[in-house]
Amino acid sequence: MTAPATATGDTVGAVLTPARAVRRWPAAVAMPITLAAAILLTLALALPADVEVARVVLWELRTPRLLLALLGGAAVGVAGLLMQAALRNPLAVPELLGVSTGGALAAAVVVVWALPVPAAAQPVVALAGALGGGALCLAAAGTGRGPGAVLLIGAAMSTALQAVLLAVMAAADRLQYDTLFRYLVGSLTGITWDHARLTLPWLLLCGPLVVAVLPALGVLRLGDEAATALGLHVGRARVAVLGLAAVLVAVVVGPCGPIAWIGFVAPHVARRVRPDADARALLPWAAAFGALFTTVADLAARHAFAPAETPLGAWTAAVGILSGLVLLRRRGTS
Repeated sequence: MTAPATATGDTVGAVLTPARAVRRWPAAVAMPITLAAAILLTLALALPADVEVARVVLWELRTPRLLLALLGGAAVGVAGLLMQAALRNPLAVPELLGVSTGGALAAAVVVVWALPVPAAAQPVVALAGALGGGALCLAAAGTGRGPGAVLLIGAAMSTALQAVLLAVMAAADRLQYDTLFRYLVGSLTGITWDHARLTLPWLLLCGPLVVAVLPALGVLRLGDEAATALGLHVGRARVAVLGLAAVLVAVVVGPCGPIAWIGFVAPHVARRVRPDADARALLPWAAAFGALFTTVADLAARHAFAPAETPLGAWTAAVGILSGLVLLRRRGTS
């Protein structure tokens, strides 16, 4: 049976074999069960015996942390899907937009230079730095270049920002370095409802915008020449999609720091589950896997070496690298 062309144009005349249709079902069942188990463990594992203390820990500490893990992971997973679709490159990752480095640089400047910024406002400063880093990379890439050039220029600008970050960090003393370490690697330690209130409005605003750019992604997938022939301003459309991906990542970087590799792995796993799907159908899968991987990584960060807590970013990087190697190996043998 030949699948009809989709509205986004991502899949035209794709053949959906019975074997592929059957392959979806284990993942479709296992993923929500695994996510539900991760949510339950995050909330209930190692709760204090005292009921009143347990209530405070559950509501004031674990619930906002879980919310940021779920929504932040979903946002980064969607951002990775947008980048890979807009640049037509499965190796594109949000880290190449300069967003994560921009946020880390802003946080480092505040701490190392001892700027008079209240602790409650530091996530806002990091958010502004993340948005600034993404805007700088997109401005350098321009609107008239092809996807390969945009990716290379973004990588170069991100590397330049990282060099500035290292220069700032070189001036930090031991106490400042220890203060910044967890944030620069990525961590959900200390997340409260204040951080959630900073993040949620941005994510709610970005949701409809993500849906709105899906048709443009379908046209971009046809190639720049074909998209131009269909009347799409390719450069502007690509920068708009990448700008939206940058905002999604920046919103997470502000309170949590960089969450590495989720934006790479989540879209790839989504494509393994739905190999014939278009961007519209892949979107919820990329979001769900991003949420799942971040929540599981945060569980490992909290409990693997308890009572010590390890940075979230170290676990997401480990999951991302291992998953990426498995995916690339399977692609090479398929």
